[in-house]
Amino acid sequence: MSTVTTRRSAAILHRSSRPWGGLTFVLAALLALLVALPMQARAETMKIGIVTFLSGAAAGPFGIPGRNGAELTVDAINSGSLPSPYNTKGIGGANVEAVIIDEAGGTTKVVEEFRNLVQREHVDAVVGYISSGSCLAIAPVAEELKMLTVFFDCGTPRIFEDGNYKYVFRTSAHSTMDNVGAAHYVAKRFPKTRSYAGINQNYAWGQDSWRDFHLSMELLMPKAKVTTVQWPKLFAGQYSSEISALLVSNSNIVHSSLWDGDLESFVFQAGARGLAKRSKLVLTTGEANMFRMGAKMPNGVIIGARGPYGVLARDTALNRWFQKTYTDHYGTPPVYPSYQMAQAILGLKVAYDKTAQKMGGKFPTREQAIPNFEHLTYEAFGTTVNMALGNGHQAITETAYGQYHFDKAAGRATITNVERFPAECVNPPVGVKSEDWIKGGLKGAKCN
Repeated sequence: MSTVTTRRSAAILHRSSRPWGGLTFVLAALLALLVALPMQARAETMKIGIVTFLSGAAAGPFGIPGRNGAELTVDAINSGSLPSPYNTKGIGGANVEAVIIDEAGGTTKVVEEFRNLVQREHVDAVVGYISSGSCLAIAPVAEELKMLTVFFDCGTPRIFEDGNYKYVFRTSAHSTMDNVGAAHYVAKRFPKTRSYAGINQNYAWGQDSWRDFHLSMELLMPKAKVTTVQWPKLFAGQYSSEISALLVSNSNIVHSSLWDGDLESFVFQAGARGLAKRSKLVLTTGEANMFRMGAKMPNGVIIGARGPYGVLARDTALNRWFQKTYTDHYGTPPVYPSYQMAQAILGLKVAYDKTAQKMGGKFPTREQAIPNFEHLTYEAFGTTVNMALGNGHQAITETAYGQYHFDKAAGRATITNVERFPAECVNPPVGVKSEDWIKGGLKGAKCN
Protein backbone atom coordinates (compact mmCIF):
# COMPACT_ATOMS: atom_id res chain seq x y z
CA MET A 1 0.00 0.00 0.00
CA SER A 2 1.30 3.46 -0.87
CA THR A 3 2.36 5.64 2.02
CA VAL A 4 1.36 8.78 0.13
CA THR A 5 -2.31 9.75 -0.03
CA THR A 6 -3.50 12.72 -2.06
CA ARG A 7 -6.70 13.39 -0.15
CA ARG A 8 -7.94 14.07 3.33
CA SER A 9 -8.74 10.79 5.02
CA ALA A 10 -8.66 9.24 8.43
CA ALA A 11 -5.88 6.75 9.03
CA ILE A 12 -6.82 3.19 8.11
CA LEU A 13 -6.40 0.86 11.05
CA HIS A 14 -5.74 -2.74 10.05
CA ARG A 15 -7.40 -4.98 12.60
CA SER A 16 -7.42 -8.75 12.69
CA SER A 17 -10.73 -10.36 11.84
CA ARG A 18 -10.10 -13.33 14.12
CA PRO A 19 -12.92 -13.52 16.75
CA TRP A 20 -11.17 -13.39 20.13
CA GLY A 21 -13.45 -14.32 22.99
CA GLY A 22 -13.04 -14.00 26.72
CA LEU A 23 -10.61 -12.34 29.05
CA THR A 24 -8.09 -15.19 28.79
CA PHE A 25 -7.62 -14.66 25.11
CA VAL A 26 -7.29 -10.88 25.53
CA LEU A 27 -4.62 -11.26 28.23
CA ALA A 28 -2.78 -13.80 26.09
CA ALA A 29 -2.79 -11.46 23.14
CA LEU A 30 -1.49 -8.57 25.23
CA LEU A 31 1.26 -10.73 26.72
CA ALA A 32 2.36 -11.88 23.28
CA LEU A 33 2.44 -8.28 22.08
CA LEU A 34 4.57 -7.17 25.02
CA VAL A 35 7.05 -9.99 24.43
CA ALA A 36 7.32 -9.13 20.73
CA LEU A 37 7.95 -5.42 21.29
CA PRO A 38 11.34 -3.99 22.28
CA MET A 39 11.67 -2.33 25.68
CA GLN A 40 11.26 1.11 24.04
CA ALA A 41 8.57 0.69 21.38
CA ARG A 42 8.67 2.87 18.31
CA ALA A 43 5.61 4.39 16.70
CA GLU A 44 4.57 2.36 13.66
CA THR A 45 3.71 5.43 11.60
CA MET A 46 4.53 9.12 11.55
CA LYS A 47 1.71 10.86 9.75
CA ILE A 48 2.67 14.04 7.90
CA GLY A 49 0.28 16.48 6.26
CA ILE A 50 1.70 17.83 2.99
CA VAL A 51 0.16 21.04 1.64
CA THR A 52 0.90 22.30 -1.87
CA PHE A 53 -1.03 23.66 -4.84
CA LEU A 54 -2.71 20.78 -6.66
CA SER A 55 -5.01 23.00 -8.73
CA GLY A 56 -4.98 26.49 -10.17
CA ALA A 57 -2.25 28.54 -11.85
CA ALA A 58 0.39 27.69 -9.24
CA ALA A 59 -0.03 23.92 -9.55
CA GLY A 60 1.98 23.31 -12.74
CA PRO A 61 5.22 25.18 -12.02
CA PHE A 62 5.14 24.94 -8.21
CA GLY A 63 2.57 22.71 -6.55
CA ILE A 64 2.95 19.52 -8.59
CA PRO A 65 6.79 19.60 -8.50
CA GLY A 66 6.47 20.09 -4.74
CA ARG A 67 4.12 17.13 -4.45
CA ASN A 68 6.48 15.03 -6.56
CA GLY A 69 9.39 15.96 -4.30
CA ALA A 70 7.34 14.89 -1.28
CA GLU A 71 6.34 11.54 -2.79
CA LEU A 72 9.89 10.77 -3.86
CA THR A 73 11.40 11.66 -0.50
CA VAL A 74 8.79 9.83 1.61
CA ASP A 75 9.14 6.65 -0.46
CA ALA A 76 12.94 6.81 -0.20
CA ILE A 77 12.81 7.39 3.55
CA ASN A 78 10.48 4.45 4.04
CA SER A 79 12.64 2.13 1.93
CA GLY A 80 15.93 3.40 3.35
CA SER A 81 17.16 4.24 -0.14
CA LEU A 82 18.35 7.81 0.42
CA PRO A 83 22.11 8.22 0.01
CA SER A 84 24.29 8.09 3.11
CA PRO A 85 24.12 9.43 5.80
CA TYR A 86 20.31 9.40 5.49
CA ASN A 87 19.88 5.76 4.43
CA THR A 88 18.21 4.60 7.66
CA LYS A 89 14.56 3.66 7.29
CA GLY A 90 11.85 5.97 8.52
CA ILE A 91 11.80 9.18 10.52
CA GLY A 92 12.92 8.54 14.06
CA GLY A 93 12.42 4.87 13.25
CA ALA A 94 8.78 5.34 12.23
CA ASN A 95 7.34 4.62 8.79
CA VAL A 96 6.01 7.79 7.15
CA GLU A 97 2.47 8.23 5.88
CA ALA A 98 1.92 11.43 3.87
CA VAL A 99 -1.53 12.93 3.38
CA ILE A 100 -1.36 15.52 0.58
CA ILE A 101 -3.95 18.30 0.33
CA ASP A 102 -4.50 21.29 -1.95
CA GLU A 103 -3.36 24.78 -0.94
CA ALA A 104 -5.70 26.45 -3.44
CA GLY A 105 -8.73 28.41 -2.26
CA GLY A 106 -7.52 31.38 -0.24
CA THR A 107 -6.34 31.83 3.33
CA THR A 108 -9.68 31.07 5.02
CA LYS A 109 -9.82 27.67 3.34
CA VAL A 110 -6.11 27.08 3.96
CA VAL A 111 -6.57 27.63 7.71
CA GLU A 112 -9.66 25.41 7.76
CA GLU A 113 -7.79 22.60 6.01
CA PHE A 114 -4.87 22.98 8.44
CA ARG A 115 -7.23 22.57 11.37
CA ASN A 116 -8.68 19.47 9.70
CA LEU A 117 -5.22 17.96 9.35
CA VAL A 118 -4.56 18.50 13.04
CA GLN A 119 -7.93 17.79 14.60
CA ARG A 120 -9.41 15.18 12.25
CA GLU A 121 -6.45 13.56 10.54
CA HIS A 122 -4.35 13.68 13.72
CA VAL A 123 -1.12 14.29 11.82
CA ASP A 124 2.19 14.40 13.69
CA ALA A 125 3.58 17.27 11.61
CA VAL A 126 2.66 19.48 8.66
CA VAL A 127 4.99 20.39 5.78
CA GLY A 128 3.78 22.88 3.24
CA TYR A 129 2.78 26.22 1.80
CA ILE A 130 3.95 28.08 -1.25
CA SER A 131 2.11 31.38 -0.88
CA SER A 132 3.45 33.88 1.65
CA GLY A 133 -0.16 34.75 2.44
CA SER A 134 -0.77 31.13 3.44
CA CYS A 135 2.25 31.06 5.73
CA LEU A 136 1.34 34.32 7.45
CA ALA A 137 -2.14 32.93 8.14
CA ILE A 138 -0.99 29.49 9.26
CA ALA A 139 1.86 30.43 11.62
CA PRO A 140 -0.28 31.67 14.56
CA VAL A 141 -2.75 28.79 14.11
CA ALA A 142 0.08 26.24 14.22
CA GLU A 143 1.23 27.83 17.46
CA GLU A 144 -2.29 27.77 18.88
CA LEU A 145 -2.71 24.07 18.06
CA LYS A 146 0.89 23.21 19.07
CA MET A 147 1.48 21.51 15.73
CA LEU A 148 5.01 21.15 14.38
CA THR A 149 4.81 22.92 11.01
CA VAL A 150 7.60 23.26 8.45
CA PHE A 151 7.21 25.87 5.71
CA PHE A 152 9.01 24.66 2.60
CA ASP A 153 8.75 27.56 0.14
CA CYS A 154 6.92 30.78 1.08
CA GLY A 155 9.40 33.63 1.20
CA THR A 156 8.26 36.66 3.17
CA PRO A 157 10.75 37.60 5.94
CA ARG A 158 7.88 38.81 8.11
CA ILE A 159 7.10 35.40 9.61
CA PHE A 160 10.09 35.24 11.94
CA GLU A 161 11.08 38.90 11.84
CA ASP A 162 7.67 39.99 13.16
CA GLY A 163 6.84 36.86 15.17
CA ASN A 164 8.34 34.36 17.59
CA TYR A 165 7.26 30.73 17.26
CA LYS A 166 8.00 27.44 18.96
CA TYR A 167 6.25 25.04 16.58
CA VAL A 168 6.89 26.74 13.22
CA PHE A 169 10.07 26.28 11.15
CA ARG A 170 11.12 27.25 7.63
CA THR A 171 13.92 25.23 6.02
CA SER A 172 14.37 27.51 3.00
CA ALA A 173 15.82 31.00 3.12
CA HIS A 174 13.45 33.95 2.91
CA SER A 175 13.13 36.43 0.07
CA THR A 176 15.83 38.83 1.27
CA MET A 177 18.40 36.31 0.04
CA ASP A 178 16.78 36.22 -3.40
CA ASN A 179 16.77 39.95 -3.91
CA VAL A 180 20.08 40.88 -2.33
CA GLY A 181 21.56 38.12 -4.49
CA ALA A 182 19.85 39.48 -7.60
CA ALA A 183 21.26 42.97 -6.93
CA HIS A 184 24.75 41.51 -6.42
CA TYR A 185 24.43 39.66 -9.74
CA VAL A 186 23.37 42.79 -11.62
CA ALA A 187 26.17 44.84 -10.04
CA LYS A 188 28.77 42.21 -10.94
CA ARG A 189 27.63 41.25 -14.43
CA PHE A 190 26.03 44.52 -15.61
CA PRO A 191 28.04 47.30 -13.97
CA LYS A 192 26.89 49.89 -16.53
CA THR A 193 23.27 49.66 -15.38
CA ARG A 194 21.81 53.15 -15.05
CA SER A 195 18.10 52.49 -14.64
CA TYR A 196 15.82 49.76 -13.33
CA ALA A 197 12.13 49.06 -12.87
CA GLY A 198 9.96 46.52 -11.08
CA ILE A 199 6.82 44.47 -11.58
CA ASN A 200 5.79 42.52 -8.50
CA GLN A 201 2.54 41.15 -7.11
CA ASN A 202 0.83 43.48 -4.65
CA TYR A 203 1.00 41.44 -1.45
CA ALA A 204 3.63 40.49 1.14
CA TRP A 205 5.85 38.44 -1.17
CA GLY A 206 5.97 41.01 -3.97
CA GLN A 207 6.27 43.99 -1.65
CA ASP A 208 9.12 42.45 0.36
CA SER A 209 10.91 41.31 -2.79
CA TRP A 210 10.89 44.74 -4.42
CA ARG A 211 11.84 46.49 -1.18
CA ASP A 212 14.94 44.37 -0.70
CA PHE A 213 16.02 44.55 -4.35
CA HIS A 214 15.52 48.32 -4.52
CA LEU A 215 17.34 48.97 -1.22
CA SER A 216 20.20 46.70 -2.30
CA MET A 217 20.48 48.44 -5.68
CA GLU A 218 20.60 51.83 -3.95
CA LEU A 219 23.56 50.55 -1.96
CA LEU A 220 25.42 48.51 -4.61
CA MET A 221 24.63 50.69 -7.65
CA PRO A 222 23.83 54.16 -6.28
CA LYS A 223 24.00 55.81 -9.72
CA ALA A 224 21.18 53.63 -11.08
CA LYS A 225 17.72 55.19 -10.84
CA VAL A 226 14.24 53.69 -10.51
CA THR A 227 12.01 54.46 -13.49
CA THR A 228 8.68 52.78 -12.68
CA VAL A 229 7.26 50.25 -10.21
CA GLN A 230 4.22 48.17 -11.20
CA TRP A 231 1.96 46.37 -8.69
CA PRO A 232 -0.47 43.93 -10.38
CA LYS A 233 -2.78 41.84 -8.24
CA LEU A 234 -1.90 38.24 -7.39
CA PHE A 235 -3.08 35.90 -10.17
CA ALA A 236 -3.92 38.88 -12.41
CA GLY A 237 -2.89 37.07 -15.59
CA GLN A 238 -3.07 40.14 -17.85
CA TYR A 239 -0.26 42.71 -17.88
CA SER A 240 -0.90 44.95 -20.89
CA SER A 241 -0.83 48.26 -19.01
CA GLU A 242 2.14 47.22 -16.86
CA ILE A 243 4.16 46.15 -19.91
CA SER A 244 3.33 49.43 -21.63
CA ALA A 245 4.71 51.33 -18.64
CA LEU A 246 7.85 49.20 -18.60
CA LEU A 247 8.41 49.72 -22.32
CA VAL A 248 8.03 53.48 -21.99
CA SER A 249 10.50 53.50 -19.05
CA ASN A 250 13.21 52.02 -21.30
CA SER A 251 14.92 50.60 -18.19
CA ASN A 252 18.18 48.66 -18.35
CA ILE A 253 16.86 46.15 -15.78
CA VAL A 254 13.33 44.95 -14.96
CA HIS A 255 13.08 43.09 -11.65
CA SER A 256 10.22 40.67 -11.01
CA SER A 257 9.32 38.19 -8.31
CA LEU A 258 6.22 37.02 -10.22
CA TRP A 259 5.66 33.29 -9.86
CA ASP A 260 3.28 30.52 -10.97
CA GLY A 261 1.12 31.14 -14.04
CA ASP A 262 1.53 34.89 -13.51
CA LEU A 263 5.20 34.65 -14.43
CA GLU A 264 4.50 32.63 -17.55
CA SER A 265 1.74 35.00 -18.65
CA PHE A 266 3.97 38.02 -18.10
CA VAL A 267 6.92 36.51 -20.01
CA PHE A 268 4.68 35.47 -22.93
CA GLN A 269 3.01 38.87 -23.13
CA ALA A 270 6.25 40.80 -22.63
CA GLY A 271 8.01 38.67 -25.23
CA ALA A 272 5.34 39.40 -27.81
CA ARG A 273 5.92 43.11 -27.31
CA GLY A 274 9.72 42.97 -27.27
CA LEU A 275 10.34 43.97 -23.65
CA ALA A 276 13.15 41.41 -23.19
CA LYS A 277 15.00 42.97 -26.15
CA ARG A 278 14.94 46.42 -24.55
CA SER A 279 15.47 45.49 -20.91
CA LYS A 280 17.30 42.71 -19.07
CA LEU A 281 14.65 40.78 -17.12
CA VAL A 282 15.57 39.59 -13.61
CA LEU A 283 13.22 36.74 -12.61
CA THR A 284 13.94 35.70 -9.02
CA THR A 285 11.71 32.59 -9.28
CA GLY A 286 12.24 31.90 -12.99
CA GLU A 287 13.95 28.52 -12.58
CA ALA A 288 10.64 26.90 -11.57
CA ASN A 289 9.19 27.68 -15.01
CA MET A 290 12.21 27.17 -17.27
CA PHE A 291 11.55 23.57 -18.35
CA ARG A 292 7.85 24.25 -18.91
CA MET A 293 8.54 27.31 -21.06
CA GLY A 294 11.52 26.02 -23.03
CA ALA A 295 12.16 28.15 -26.13
CA LYS A 296 9.39 30.56 -25.09
CA MET A 297 11.62 31.92 -22.32
CA PRO A 298 13.92 34.57 -23.89
CA ASN A 299 17.63 33.77 -23.84
CA GLY A 300 19.67 36.00 -21.58
CA VAL A 301 17.02 36.46 -18.90
CA ILE A 302 18.58 36.49 -15.42
CA ILE A 303 17.20 33.48 -13.55
CA GLY A 304 17.02 32.62 -9.86
CA ALA A 305 15.90 29.46 -8.06
CA ARG A 306 15.36 30.81 -4.54
CA GLY A 307 18.64 29.17 -3.62
CA PRO A 308 21.07 26.75 -5.25
CA TYR A 309 18.53 24.29 -6.61
CA GLY A 310 17.79 22.59 -9.92
CA VAL A 311 20.58 23.23 -12.43
CA LEU A 312 22.10 25.63 -9.88
CA ALA A 313 22.47 22.92 -7.21
CA ARG A 314 25.86 21.76 -6.01
CA ASP A 315 27.24 18.57 -7.60
CA THR A 316 26.95 16.22 -4.62
CA ALA A 317 25.95 12.59 -4.16
CA LEU A 318 22.62 13.71 -2.71
CA ASN A 319 21.93 16.03 -5.64
CA ARG A 320 22.92 13.43 -8.25
CA TRP A 321 20.58 10.93 -6.59
CA PHE A 322 17.73 13.45 -6.47
CA GLN A 323 18.20 14.62 -10.06
CA LYS A 324 18.36 11.10 -11.50
CA THR A 325 15.62 9.52 -9.39
CA TYR A 326 13.22 12.42 -9.95
CA THR A 327 13.88 12.63 -13.71
CA ASP A 328 13.56 8.87 -14.15
CA HIS A 329 10.30 8.80 -12.20
CA TYR A 330 8.55 11.91 -13.53
CA GLY A 331 10.14 12.37 -16.96
CA THR A 332 11.33 15.94 -16.27
CA PRO A 333 14.12 17.41 -14.16
CA PRO A 334 13.28 18.66 -10.65
CA VAL A 335 12.91 22.40 -10.12
CA TYR A 336 13.38 24.37 -6.95
CA PRO A 337 9.94 23.67 -5.33
CA SER A 338 10.81 19.95 -5.59
CA TYR A 339 14.11 20.58 -3.84
CA GLN A 340 12.60 22.76 -1.14
CA MET A 341 9.87 20.23 -0.33
CA ALA A 342 12.38 17.38 -0.14
CA GLN A 343 14.67 19.57 1.94
CA ALA A 344 11.88 20.28 4.46
CA ILE A 345 10.99 16.62 4.90
CA LEU A 346 14.68 15.76 5.23
CA GLY A 347 14.97 18.37 7.99
CA LEU A 348 12.24 16.55 9.92
CA LYS A 349 14.08 13.27 9.48
CA VAL A 350 17.39 14.67 10.70
CA ALA A 351 15.80 16.28 13.78
CA TYR A 352 13.72 13.21 14.70
CA ASP A 353 16.55 10.74 14.01
CA LYS A 354 18.89 12.79 16.18
CA THR A 355 16.33 12.87 18.99
CA ALA A 356 15.51 9.16 18.73
CA GLN A 357 19.20 8.30 18.91
CA LYS A 358 19.55 10.29 22.12
CA MET A 359 16.50 8.48 23.52
CA GLY A 360 17.85 5.02 22.82
CA GLY A 361 15.71 4.42 19.76
CA LYS A 362 12.37 5.52 21.19
CA PHE A 363 10.21 7.51 18.77
CA PRO A 364 10.13 11.11 20.04
CA THR A 365 7.20 13.42 20.56
CA ARG A 366 7.24 16.72 18.71
CA GLU A 367 8.04 18.45 22.01
CA GLN A 368 11.14 16.28 22.33
CA ALA A 369 12.19 16.73 18.68
CA ILE A 370 11.82 20.52 18.46
CA PRO A 371 15.01 21.39 20.44
CA ASN A 372 17.02 19.25 18.02
CA PHE A 373 15.44 21.01 15.02
CA GLU A 374 16.38 24.43 16.38
CA HIS A 375 19.76 25.71 15.12
CA LEU A 376 20.17 22.51 13.09
CA THR A 377 22.70 22.43 10.25
CA TYR A 378 22.37 19.65 7.68
CA GLU A 379 23.39 18.81 4.15
CA ALA A 380 20.37 18.77 1.82
CA PHE A 381 19.95 17.92 -1.87
CA GLY A 382 21.32 21.15 -3.31
CA THR A 383 23.12 22.91 -0.50
CA THR A 384 23.79 23.14 3.23
CA VAL A 385 20.86 24.30 5.36
CA ASN A 386 21.65 26.30 8.47
CA MET A 387 18.73 27.08 10.82
CA ALA A 388 20.46 30.26 11.93
CA LEU A 389 17.74 32.91 12.23
CA GLY A 390 14.44 33.25 14.09
CA ASN A 391 15.84 31.66 17.26
CA GLY A 392 16.86 28.64 15.22
CA HIS A 393 13.62 28.32 13.25
CA GLN A 394 14.58 30.12 10.01
CA ALA A 395 17.12 28.73 7.55
CA ILE A 396 19.79 30.51 5.62
CA THR A 397 21.47 29.07 2.53
CA GLU A 398 23.76 30.25 -0.21
CA THR A 399 22.16 31.31 -3.47
CA ALA A 400 23.06 31.49 -7.16
CA TYR A 401 21.97 33.36 -10.28
CA GLY A 402 22.68 32.91 -13.96
CA GLN A 403 21.29 33.61 -17.42
CA TYR A 404 18.80 31.45 -19.21
CA HIS A 405 19.82 29.68 -22.41
CA PHE A 406 17.73 27.31 -24.52
CA ASP A 407 19.75 25.06 -26.79
CA LYS A 408 17.41 24.51 -29.75
CA ALA A 409 19.57 21.81 -31.30
CA ALA A 410 19.57 19.75 -28.11
CA GLY A 411 16.09 20.85 -27.05
CA ARG A 412 17.46 21.60 -23.60
CA ALA A 413 17.04 24.52 -21.19
CA THR A 414 19.95 25.48 -18.97
CA ILE A 415 21.49 28.40 -17.07
CA THR A 416 24.85 29.93 -17.96
CA ASN A 417 27.11 32.64 -16.49
CA VAL A 418 26.38 31.43 -12.97
CA GLU A 419 27.47 33.43 -9.94
CA ARG A 420 27.25 32.04 -6.39
CA PHE A 421 26.83 34.07 -3.24
CA PRO A 422 27.53 32.64 0.24
CA ALA A 423 24.73 32.47 2.82
CA GLU A 424 26.41 35.10 4.99
CA CYS A 425 26.59 37.46 1.99
CA VAL A 426 22.89 37.53 1.15
CA ASN A 427 21.11 36.81 4.46
CA PRO A 428 20.87 39.19 7.42
CA PRO A 429 22.83 38.35 10.57
CA VAL A 430 21.17 37.00 13.71
CA GLY A 431 18.90 39.49 15.44
CA VAL A 432 18.78 42.03 12.60
CA LYS A 433 15.70 42.61 10.43
CA SER A 434 16.25 42.42 6.69
CA GLU A 435 15.23 45.99 5.94
CA ASP A 436 17.41 47.39 8.72
CA TRP A 437 20.36 45.27 7.57
CA ILE A 438 20.21 46.53 4.01
CA LYS A 439 19.60 50.14 5.02
CA GLY A 440 22.56 49.81 7.37
CA GLY A 441 24.84 49.01 4.46
CA LEU A 442 24.74 45.17 4.60
CA LYS A 443 26.92 45.35 7.68
CA GLY A 444 28.71 42.09 8.44
CA ALA A 445 28.05 40.57 5.00
CA LYS A 446 30.72 38.04 4.00
CA CYS A 447 30.77 37.86 0.22
CA ASN A 448 34.25 36.52 -0.53
